[in-house]
Amino acid sequence: MSKQISRREFVASSLTAGATIAMTSRGSSQAAQSPAKKIVLAVAGVRTGSPGGSGRGPELINKFGVLPGVEFKYVIDVDRRYLAPAAAIAEKAQGKAPKMETDFRRVLEDKEVDGLLISTPDHWHAPMAIMAAKAGKHVYVEKPCSHNPREGEILVEVARKYKRLVQMGSQRRSMVNVQQMAQEIQEGVIGKLFLAQCFYSRRRPPIGFGKKVAPPAELDWDLWQGPAPRTAYRDNRHPYNWHWFWNWGTGEALNNGVHLLDVARWAMNVTYPTKVSSFGGRWHDVGLDDWEAPDTQEIQLEFSSGRGISWFGRSASTYGAPGYKANGIVFFGSKGTIDYDGSGTYTVYDLDNKPVRTVGGVKKGNLANSADPGLDENHAQNFVEAIRGNAKLNAPIEQGHISTLLAQLGNIAHRTGRSLKTDPTNGHIIGDPEASKLWTREYEPGWEPKA
Repeated sequence: MSKQISRREFVASSLTAGATIAMTSRGSSQAAQSPAKKIVLAVAGVRTGSPGGSGRGPELINKFGVLPGVEFKYVIDVDRRYLAPAAAIAEKAQGKAPKMETDFRRVLEDKEVDGLLISTPDHWHAPMAIMAAKAGKHVYVEKPCSHNPREGEILVEVARKYKRLVQMGSQRRSMVNVQQMAQEIQEGVIGKLFLAQCFYSRRRPPIGFGKKVAPPAELDWDLWQGPAPRTAYRDNRHPYNWHWFWNWGTGEALNNGVHLLDVARWAMNVTYPTKVSSFGGRWHDVGLDDWEAPDTQEIQLEFSSGRGISWFGRSASTYGAPGYKANGIVFFGSKGTIDYDGSGTYTVYDLDNKPVRTVGGVKKGNLANSADPGLDENHAQNFVEAIRGNAKLNAPIEQGHISTLLAQLGNIAHRTGRSLKTDPTNGHIIGDPEASKLWTREYEPGWEPKA
């Protein structure tokens, strides 16, 4: 087993400037107290209310809004009901009310805006990010970074072409304990890593069968659909259950699976797979609603280096694997095992399953070791400091695209009902024209994303 490095040695050798700044308290960080450049932001997709409490947009406002030198100039949503509550959150965070806008395209025309934060439904993530980068804006886009693989490729190309920073919201990349875990695994703390098994469980009740009704008066249903082919409004899609319909959503595999697949791929130091399989379906609440995506799914990914990653997602139960939590990863190596809890804690075991040590488990709120799996200030500040030129992105779009693609390939395998052979240099599907059609999607005419 490799020598344990101290936290001081790890931080000194491996953290980016942004993460280092975020580790320190705001009261003692000179860089945080004296930002070199004011950063003006806009956030698109600011749903409040539920299911599941407040949406991601308000969380982004809270985390970014308290950073020194950051101002939200706009909150954006096609549903006007969410604008005033989101504006109030921003005003509380920064002491100044932002403007409220329903069409993000008007915001892209404002040269004062440095960056756009995207927390919209999945089908908007890449098209909006592409348009923003072309307009000269830096982009923070929530996972998944794209609705389909081709969109991800275009987004990577556009970010490079227009020299814009694009960060995916895979916040574990900015958590110090997870950074340390990935480094230790790569250095051989459990020997040769050959398997990572990811788990996610959450009970989601049936959504019923959507009825065609008039959309709410406050909702611009046409703009909400944007790049997606037009359909009639149904009463069980908006504001959250679009996740389970392929026209807009990507299922639990990309709703939550990308987070853990990203950490597993990062720690294993692999990129594109050679083979992808999936099993599952709408097994728990079959016949009770028109939900399309699987509520039970396992994705298996094989890599040419003789390594594998799996993701087991259950949207029908909160029960984790026996003796395990509902959210996390088990890493298996030739000299031991690491049990990662999905947030900021991991335990190293030897081959006899005896615990060697545990890292983390500290009080929630410590920025360096937060056990909160939600967005913490590290990831937000990393993006801001990268715009200022003080840091490199912890989750650049090149990495976000690959991790997103793993789950997308799993969904393609599920939807076609067979295993996929894939090119280890770019992830493309080999010898299966039907599956390759799902590499992209049909778009509403005029909304096709372009490089």
